[in-house]
Amino acid sequence: MTERPSGMDLKLETTPSGFALSMSGRRILAHSAAAPCFFVGRGDDSIKMHRGRFVIEDRLAERCPLGHAEIDGNTLLLSAAKGQPPRLAVTLEGNALALRSLDPSVNRFWLRVAADRDEHVWGGGEQFSYFDLRGRRFPLWSSEPGVGRDKTTEITFKADVAGQAGGDYYHTNYPQPTYLSSARYALHVETSAYSVFDFRECEFHEIEVWSVPVRIELFAAPTFVALVETLSGRFGRQPPLPEWIYNGAIVGLKDGANSFTRLAKMRAAGVKVSGLWCEDWVGIRPTAFGARLFWDWKANETRYPGLRQRIAELHDQGIRFLGYVNPYLCNDGVLFEEAENAGYFVKDASGRTALIDFGEFHCGTVDFTNPDAAAWFSEEIIGKKMLDYGLSGWMADFGEYLPVDVRLASGVDARLAHNLWPTLWAEVNAKAVASRGRTGEAVFFMRSGFTGVQKSCPWLWAGDQSVDFSRHDGLVTVICAALSSGLLGNAFHHSDIGGYTSLFGNLRTPELLMRWSEMAAFTPVMRSHEGNRPRDNLQLDGDPAVLKHFAGMTAIYVHLSPYLRTLSLEAARLGLPVQRPLFLHHEDDRRAYGIQDCYLYGRDLLVAPVWQASQDQRSLYLPAGSDWIHVWTGQSFTGGQEISVAAPLGRPAVLYRTDSEFKPLFAGLREV
Repeated sequence: MTERPSGMDLKLETTPSGFALSMSGRRILAHSAAAPCFFVGRGDDSIKMHRGRFVIEDRLAERCPLGHAEIDGNTLLLSAAKGQPPRLAVTLEGNALALRSLDPSVNRFWLRVAADRDEHVWGGGEQFSYFDLRGRRFPLWSSEPGVGRDKTTEITFKADVAGQAGGDYYHTNYPQPTYLSSARYALHVETSAYSVFDFRECEFHEIEVWSVPVRIELFAAPTFVALVETLSGRFGRQPPLPEWIYNGAIVGLKDGANSFTRLAKMRAAGVKVSGLWCEDWVGIRPTAFGARLFWDWKANETRYPGLRQRIAELHDQGIRFLGYVNPYLCNDGVLFEEAENAGYFVKDASGRTALIDFGEFHCGTVDFTNPDAAAWFSEEIIGKKMLDYGLSGWMADFGEYLPVDVRLASGVDARLAHNLWPTLWAEVNAKAVASRGRTGEAVFFMRSGFTGVQKSCPWLWAGDQSVDFSRHDGLVTVICAALSSGLLGNAFHHSDIGGYTSLFGNLRTPELLMRWSEMAAFTPVMRSHEGNRPRDNLQLDGDPAVLKHFAGMTAIYVHLSPYLRTLSLEAARLGLPVQRPLFLHHEDDRRAYGIQDCYLYGRDLLVAPVWQASQDQRSLYLPAGSDWIHVWTGQSFTGGQEISVAAPLGRPAVLYRTDSEFKPLFAGLREV
C-alpha cells in the first residue's frame, strides 16, 4: 500500500483494489472496480413551479460507475473501465476534492461516502421534520415548504387539492448541501445545482448532483463545538444582536394606524417591547388566502398617516419600527414601471419581463445577477425608502420563486441560479444596511437561504408554520429548524409566535399562543405574527389571559438578557448558535444525538417546550455529564436519565446546570 499525503490531514492511499481517502484517521471514500464511489451520467430534467412549489422529475439516460482509477500525483482520472477514456478528474487540493468533467455530455454526478451503521448525520440546511437525517432521502432545492408537510394528513391533502400547496418532510426554504457526521467530520458540496443527500443505506451515504460540482470540501475536528466553529468560519458569521432587542419582544401587528393604539394597550398590560413590526406598512391586498400585502415597497401613508413621525416617537421611547420587503414588484405598483423601464427584471424566453403568479396578482422578479438592478434595489428601495425613512428592521421575505425557464442578465442557467437566489437577496439587503453604517444595529430576517447566506443575513426565521401543534408543520418543527441551521453557522433563529398559516378551519387556540410564547422567551428573538387571517385567529391582545401570559414571557426574556448578551457575543466571535442540540456539549452521550424537541439555550440552560396540546407534564432526557436544577421548583437531577416534570402554562420545562456562572440569574426566574 502506497500513501500520498495531500495536506490538512487528507490522505490518498492506493490499495490492492483501487484507492481510499481518509481525513484525521476517518475513512471517507473507498473505491474498487467492484464497488466504485464515483458515478457520472446524463439526464433530462423537468422542473415546473406553481406558486413557489416545484414538481421535479428526471428522465435518466445514463448512470455509469467509474470503476477504473489512474492516479497521477494528487489527481484521480476516473473511467468506466481500463482502456476507456477518463470521464472525470478529481484533484486533491488541501481539504477538498476539485472536480472536472472530461466528458461534455455529463450532467449528472453521484458520490458514495463511507458510512458507519450507527452513524448520525445532521445539517442539510434548515430542516423541519427530521434533525437526524439518517435513514431518509433529502432533495435540496429552495421552495415553499407547503402546508401540513405530511401526506397522510387531511390538511395536506386539502392543500394539495385546492392549490398544489401541500408539502412533504424534506421541503424547505433553506437547503444547503452540507452535513455533519457523528464521526466528527463535515462534508460540503460546492454547487448550486439541484442535489440530493441520501442517507438510507447502512454502508454509504450517496450524494447526487445535477451537474458536476466544483468542489467537495471536507472538515474534521476533535469536538463537535470545534467542527461548528470551523463551518461558521467557512460560511460566515453574523454580527451580535442589536442592543435594542434586549428591551423585549417585537410585536407584530398589521392593523394600520390602530396598531399603535393596540401596542400602547399591550404595554399598559405589562408587555415588554423592543419593536413594533407592521408588515402592512406598504398597504394591504385582500386575497382568498387572506390579508396579503401590496408589493410596492414604500410607506402607505393612507393606511399609516404620519408614519414617519410615529416611528420617531417610538424610537424616543426605546422602541424600533420594523417593516417588510421581498424581491418582487407587483405589476400594478409604481416601482414596477421604474424597474421595467430600466430593464431590471428577469426575462422570459422571448425577452419580455417574466411575470410570476403569486395568487391573484402578478409580479416581476428583480434580476440580482444584474449589478445595476441589485444596486438600484439596495439603494433606492431599501436604503432610501426604508432605512432613511426610519425603519430599524424588516422581514426580507421570499427568495425561493425563481423559475428555471427564465433568462438572467449574467447568462447563468436559471437551474444553477435558483438555489443561489436567497444568498443574492441577502446580499442586497446587507449592502443597504452597510451603506448606512448600521450593520449590527438595523436588522433583517429571512426564511430562504442557501450556502453563504450566513455572512449576509443577521437572523433566520422559520417561515410559515401552521397554527397548530402538528408534528410536521407546527410548533415543534421550529426547534428542528433552529438546530439544523444552527450547526451550519446560522447563530440567530426565531419563529412566528402562534404560527402563520390558517386554512381549512385550522385556527389558533389560546393554548397554542401561550405555549409558543413560552418557547420564544428562550430564543434569541421574541416576535409575534398575526398570521395570514388575522380576523379569524386569536391574537395576543384578544384574550386577557393570553395577554397576561405573554407579558410574563417577555419579562422572562428581558430577565435573561445578560445571559443572551454573552451568547450573542460568543456567536459573533465563534459562530456557535444560541440554540444548540444537546449533543453539542455532551458528545459522549449518544442518547442525545437524535433529540430534536429539546435544546440547549447556550451551554447552561436546557429548554423542553410543551409542543403537544392538552399536556401539563413534560418528559425529557437529561444528557449525561452534568447535574441539573429545575428552574421553577429548585429540584436537582442527575444527568443521563429520563425525567418528567410539571409544565403548567407559564412554567415551561427549563433546567440549568448546577455549575453555571449564571446560576443566580437563572434562580431569579422564579420571582419573575
